[in-house]
Amino acid sequence: MRTFACEMVSPQSKHTGLLVHLAVWGVVVGMPFVIASGRESSLTFQEYLRFLLVPASFMAVFYTNYCLLIDRCLFSRRVGRFFLSNAVLIALVMVALHLVFHYLLPPIHHRPMMRSWQGTFFFFASNAFWYLLAVGGGVAIRMTERWYRDENARRELERSCAEAELQNLKHQLNPHFLFNTLNNIYSLIRLDPVRAQQTVHDLSRLLRYVLYESSRPRVTLREEAEFLSDYIELMRIRLPRHVRCEVSLPDAASPATVAPLLFISLVENAFKHGVSNDAPSWIVIDLRERGDELVCRIENSYFPKPEDDRSGSGIGLQNLRRRLEVLYPGRYELLAAREGDSYVALLRIKTTDE
Repeated sequence: MRTFACEMVSPQSKHTGLLVHLAVWGVVVGMPFVIASGRESSLTFQEYLRFLLVPASFMAVFYTNYCLLIDRCLFSRRVGRFFLSNAVLIALVMVALHLVFHYLLPPIHHRPMMRSWQGTFFFFASNAFWYLLAVGGGVAIRMTERWYRDENARRELERSCAEAELQNLKHQLNPHFLFNTLNNIYSLIRLDPVRAQQTVHDLSRLLRYVLYESSRPRVTLREEAEFLSDYIELMRIRLPRHVRCEVSLPDAASPATVAPLLFISLVENAFKHGVSNDAPSWIVIDLRERGDELVCRIENSYFPKPEDDRSGSGIGLQNLRRRLEVLYPGRYELLAAREGDSYVALLRIKTTDE
């Protein structure tokens, strides 16, 4: 399914990476003692120093790339500078190591050697390969770290966007809806006091759910259905007599949970676009469980808004798709289209991971 990059790394990740680096180099530094334990002669300081200089040179190449060249050259798309810098770096390190071994720390046990130029050539050729491996290892590790960092940043950004959209939905629900509902309650107080009291109760439950309960990442299906029922009952007050409204919502307790305020955009659109003041209109809302799926199907008569009416811009449906991508990636299907004189919206959500 469809569903940015941050240079910050959590302290825990930094500490874990540091421990891994220390562990690897600890093994390298301690390896001569393990090898020497099987020999009759003890390891001399000069031999140990000669051994340490080799991994130290690899370490210099690796960390120069890991901490400097990869970020400044490779990630900045200066590939030519990256390769040139590494060629100069490897050449300097090998020359320095060769001079130290030849003049400062010559081997204690001399073995028959090839002629000088042959030995030098063999030294450089054999070690250049391993230094290139050190460069490649640094690139691979750095690229992997960056991918994980970018992926975590992307997920955090998507999560923040979903939370922001949810907060926006809370504040958006809906000044006009609340204003009209309060006016309807005011009228009912004189005509039908009992129904007015029930309407106030429905409105208070709806607002409590929006402001408090919906802050949870998941709510039970029954809680979400009760919220939709309260919303629909408040909308019924405003409906003309010729509008047919059929609602089927789950009323039994169910272990299924769902993200809050997930279906309200579809229901709100049905009342917004499915009611005419003078033409026959209907709204059919059906929400139910089918195995491990939640299926919400809403069909309504279709009375499109004028082009200058921004309430018909479909922003609610776009926001719903983005929320679904974050909350149920690969586990949902959302279809919304006109079918003749009707408009049908169908949302399927698999409530369990595959």
